[in-house]
Amino acid sequence: MQQIVNFLIRNKNFLLFLLLLFISLALTIQSHTYHRSKFISSTNFISGGLYNWSASISDYLKLKEQNERLLEENKRLHNLLQNSQLDTLSIINHTNDSLAPVKTYHYSTARVINNSYNKPDNYLTINKGKHDSIIPDMGVITDKGIIGIIENTSHNYGRVISILNSNSRINAQLKKSEHYGSLIWNGKDPNIAQLEVIPRLAPVKIGDTIMTGGRSTIFPKGIPIGTISDYKLDVNDSYYLIDVKLFNDMTNIGFVYIIENRDAAEIKQLETGETPDE
Repeated sequence: MQQIVNFLIRNKNFLLFLLLLFISLALTIQSHTYHRSKFISSTNFISGGLYNWSASISDYLKLKEQNERLLEENKRLHNLLQNSQLDTLSIINHTNDSLAPVKTYHYSTARVINNSYNKPDNYLTINKGKHDSIIPDMGVITDKGIIGIIENTSHNYGRVISILNSNSRINAQLKKSEHYGSLIWNGKDPNIAQLEVIPRLAPVKIGDTIMTGGRSTIFPKGIPIGTISDYKLDVNDSYYLIDVKLFNDMTNIGFVYIIENRDAAEIKQLETGETPDE
């Protein structure tokens, strides 16, 4: 103990310098948006490599489970292609070029290398970033449903704000009607989210499906979220607060799809009153 005290006394000036340096850096990062953004990008780069290494080991141990999920997803996609083939041919044969469907959304894949789900504000880290044309405000989903939204990226990695986050607000609606509200999370059960501001006149029933409403530039309409497990009216008996049992197991996320809305910039320009680029 005496040796520790002697060491502190001998190096008190240097230790004081380090303490003040740390405090000054913390205050600079906290109070300046630019510095905070650079700090987050740097930590994403450093921690991303560590997460990537640990995720590689975890992926190896889960190869069988992941392969089974990929096989099921491939089967589902083949079925969808077969079922929609006639409709697609009908559209091509009976419409002119000006009415042909436009591919607004582009999908790419990524692997989750870190995932938190037991905090009030949870995030995921994926192994794709600016180098892969991944930018903030892109949606993240799996074959089962939504995961979150890209919040920040470094060169090779991306940070996703999970739907299990107190700051998450996602437009969602009842599958059986056009009534919509905001999907939030109360910080309790990672398997249950909440859908708020659904009007009392909406046809709400336990077991009904909740999906994305398409009223944003992030997620297209119709991506599954979960099913209604419980609901109640608010204190004014005007709106429902609905518990949604998520389709995704948010504690076990491996590979994800990233959604790019190629019309997002044009839509945002229009909604903010700017003149869209021709």
